[in-house]
Amino acid sequence: MGFFSRLFQPRADGLPVADDWTSLPDSNASELVLFGDEASKLLAEIDIDAAIASHERWVPWLYQALQGVKDEQLRPEVICNDDCSELGQWLHGGGQRALGHFPAFEMLMRRNRYFHQQAAAMLTLQAAGDARLAEQAFKSCRHASGQVVLLLKELKRGLGQRR
Repeated sequence: MGFFSRLFQPRADGLPVADDWTSLPDSNASELVLFGDEASKLLAEIDIDAAIASHERWVPWLYQALQGVKDEQLRPEVICNDDCSELGQWLHGGGQRALGHFPAFEMLMRRNRYFHQQAAAMLTLQAAGDARLAEQAFKSCRHASGQVVLLLKELKRGLGQRR
């Protein structure tokens, strides 16, 4: 069983996922597999490929801002909210309802939230003229973005789609 496959598993007791998302679930638990109507309903709510593509557009956009290109849409007070994007809105809505009981869903939420927090910090630091710390925040954004994409790809695989 692969690393990410072990993450998309429900808790055996049905309770919400604990705040400590760094520990892996029991390796004897079953993989995330949604069947029939449940998978179809989830896939009707979100196009995972489109969500991946949309999220991947953030990094070059933020890099341009890091290089000094001004964009009025990149406002730290908005970007810091992880529900300001289509992916974030789905994660907080339909995604939460359908997948909130899986430990890796909480990890996906946390990585997306961290990405947005670091993006806002990068923009704030860039505006304040602190290029070194802005660059560090950008690197954190890029890393978190890669993790979000990997988790989305694993979600897609778990739903039986192939990229």
